[in-house]
Amino acid sequence: MKIIRLNEVDSTQTYLKNYILELGYKNPLCIVTDFQTAGIGSRGNSWIGKKGNLFFSFVLEKNLLPKDLPIQSASIYFTYILKLILQKNGSNVWVKWPNDFYIKESKIGGTITTLSKDLLYCGIGINLQEVSDEYGVLDIRIDQDLILFEYFKEIEKIISWKQIFSLFKIEFQNSKKYKTTVNNQKISLEYATLNDDGSIHIENKKVFSLR
Repeated sequence: MKIIRLNEVDSTQTYLKNYILELGYKNPLCIVTDFQTAGIGSRGNSWIGKKGNLFFSFVLEKNLLPKDLPIQSASIYFTYILKLILQKNGSNVWVKWPNDFYIKESKIGGTITTLSKDLLYCGIGINLQEVSDEYGVLDIRIDQDLILFEYFKEIEKIISWKQIFSLFKIEFQNSKKYKTTVNNQKISLEYATLNDDGSIHIENKKVFSLR
């Protein structure tokens, strides 16, 4: 994975897509910064940017993903692998369905994925410093470059969806205390059941993360 670090950018996701549009895709590429001014969150929302936090987006070919990965659950897959890296470094971070990073009861970041032809784009933001009363921060100090090195090393192993999902499935119980957004409505996850493809069954509907 080639990594380009920027001092400041509006959005790593937007920058990366424009970069590929202009120069074309050659190899997996990551754009990283500790300050973005117009970050993209889920459902078109913005993600608060503050100097010193971790923001990065990467792109890779679809054929570099595990064969058993449901593409609609790619965000769960990439989120959980980073969770495991942070956990190995001493964090108590956990993943709320489908792709939000939490410390205890506070959201500290999230993931968004999009598919464009044969390329999958993934953007991740994590608060390393306090940004507002609404959000929390990661509970350990990290070397951003080291974390990214460890993360992409795991991505390159092409770990199976089955292996990642078996761990995420156990942790899913933590999500049942929270709500998720379905068709722009907040719905409790208390009675949701998790399917093997990463979707949930809730109120007689099958719902994917769609992020």
